[in-house]
Amino acid sequence: MKMKKLYLSLFALLLSIGVLTACGSNASEPKENASDEKQSAQKEEAEFPVTITDALENKVVIDSKPEKIVSLLPSNTEIAFELGLGEQVVGVSDHDNYPKEVEEKERIGGLEFNVEKIVSLDPDLVLAHASSAHNSESGLQQLRDAGITVLVVNDAKNFDEVYDSIVMVGTANGEKEKAENLVSDLKAKVEEIKTKAQEIPAEDVKSVFVEVSPAPEIYSAGKNTFMDEMFQIIHAKNVVTEEGWPKMDPEAVIKANPDVIITTHGHYTEDPVKNVTGRDGWQDIAAVKNNEVVNVDSDSVTRTGPRIVQGVEELAKAVYPEVFK
Repeated sequence: MKMKKLYLSLFALLLSIGVLTACGSNASEPKENASDEKQSAQKEEAEFPVTITDALENKVVIDSKPEKIVSLLPSNTEIAFELGLGEQVVGVSDHDNYPKEVEEKERIGGLEFNVEKIVSLDPDLVLAHASSAHNSESGLQQLRDAGITVLVVNDAKNFDEVYDSIVMVGTANGEKEKAENLVSDLKAKVEEIKTKAQEIPAEDVKSVFVEVSPAPEIYSAGKNTFMDEMFQIIHAKNVVTEEGWPKMDPEAVIKANPDVIITTHGHYTEDPVKNVTGRDGWQDIAAVKNNEVVNVDSDSVTRTGPRIVQGVEELAKAVYPEVFK
């Protein structure tokens, strides 16, 4: 009997120790979580204030992590969303269409943005763009005078400058590390495409003509453009040798005789492929004869944001469908 009581006493003692240990463990968990949150907040505070030299050589000081952002250009918006800043974005341009969440955001106008509307949204940061900054200098200054921080993102002309834009937006919003990781991922994917394209034999390299606006005012992408760099990546030859975005003489295109014709105006041309194949004198162009006239999504190949890899892949599939399936 005494032995039984002893066993019961020992069992009760062990049970009480177990309960206390469990309680102690549970009690410490919130403290650990609170500690993690505190460290995260301290890290965030350490990143600010931050000074960024923007595309206009302005030294922009951002005192604390922006809670409300207005984007004046779709590429800026796409960068912000890709960096997980979608909830902070309170206003976008009339031209924004990606991602789908932008449909729920307030619209602030197009190239001629509505200053009063932006001010009413009370943003901490406005992401402007160098492509339109000079034409909207007065409006941007009005925003600055209203106490709103304006950051002019560079007008990227090549992939490296797109990467710079991503890091700039990330740094301004306390997401520099995330931005740098995104850039690393994009670079890796581009290198993967480039490596695959280099396997194409020299005799199989195709010549390409890209049409960014249809007849009668035909414009194309020439040298030192974003799309020309895409052609270099996928190992294709751009038949346009002029710089920038030249207006093309139809006879010059016929003479160039490209293997592939890419159009990017399908979003407003009813049938972009037929628009090309039905032109007088174009029936003998190799691309038309071989049914290699392809329309690609304009935004993915011209918008200088995180979807650039998607654009490169789309071009690669259009030019070399047998290689990039």
